[in-house]
Amino acid sequence: MKNLAVARRYAKALLIIGKGDGNAEKYREELDGVTQLFTGNEMLDQVVGNPLYSASARKKVMESVIEKLELSKVMKSFVSLLFDKGRFGFLSNINDFYQKLADDLKGVARASLTSATELSAETVEKIRLSLSKRTGKQIILDVHQDSGLIGGIVTKIGDLVLDGSIKTQLLNMKESLKRGERV
Repeated sequence: MKNLAVARRYAKALLIIGKGDGNAEKYREELDGVTQLFTGNEMLDQVVGNPLYSASARKKVMESVIEKLELSKVMKSFVSLLFDKGRFGFLSNINDFYQKLADDLKGVARASLTSATELSAETVEKIRLSLSKRTGKQIILDVHQDSGLIGGIVTKIGDLVLDGSIKTQLLNMKESLKRGERV
């Protein structure tokens, strides 16, 4: 829990800087790229994160990698600060929080849509517009297919779950029958 609070604090600080200088979206892309590089490359992650190596040697490796990425001065300073404060291991969590905060700043919400069968582009767009109207935000849908739902769709936006699947309806009927209720 403390780790998430630390990650949230650093993400908010970077977003405040981004709002101030108008580069919040640029920092989003840069932070995501840095995160993908360090978490996606196991050997690089081990070299920079392994306390068996001296801190100065690890920092030199990190700085040489950062220098080749052509990042903004703010992002270079931010990544160095994370390393200096011993927070480099939180990079992935910080990135996740920053992405959410930057989406909120733009009025964007990300949602997942899972359906039992493949949906037409027109149907997906109607669902996206409906969710957009309901939330008051621009919706970016991530569409999946799961035949285990039997039929219907399940939509998730943050903590909100809209479950219209036949599988869930059948489970609800089963529970009602167990309790002796009329269906």
